[in-house]
Amino acid sequence: MPNELIIAFIARDRPGVVEQVAEIVAEHGGNWLESRMAHLAETFTGVVRISLPDTHVANLKNAFTALEEDGFQIMVQDAGATKTVDTPLLAFEIIGPDQPGILHELTRTIAKLGASVEEMETRIDSAPVSGEKLFAADTKVRLPEGLSEEAFQDALENSANALFVDLVIVDDD
Repeated sequence: MPNELIIAFIARDRPGVVEQVAEIVAEHGGNWLESRMAHLAETFTGVVRISLPDTHVANLKNAFTALEEDGFQIMVQDAGATKTVDTPLLAFEIIGPDQPGILHELTRTIAKLGASVEEMETRIDSAPVSGEKLFAADTKVRLPEGLSEEAFQDALENSANALFVDLVIVDDD
């Protein structure tokens, strides 16, 4: 029976990092289902969901442990059951002058409303004319049952206004 695992890794950035992970997955009969990866500072990090036969899980974990000798930090975890969620997904962007606490305040608002971050990518950009540092976050949030998009947006706008950042709701259609 297939088992789904989540593999999280961090390594010093260099050519071949992803190939090393993919090789171990393939050697153990695994199927690469989805992933998110990025170069951050001088590191390369990724999160991968794979499926593989139950009988290969222990050997796969041992193979990843061997990568630690090559400078990897690896975590392998059972993915658990996939549940179907039918509540609204809302995408938005936050952008404004960089300052400490922006992400904390936004995620606090999201959590208070019972919403769940599905995806988030943050970055620091330079303003086109002034060169001022701008914080930007592209986010997708799963709303809980009973919370309207309007109520969520109002609460998020209040937080954005308090932080002097702009909120743009993205139409994913």
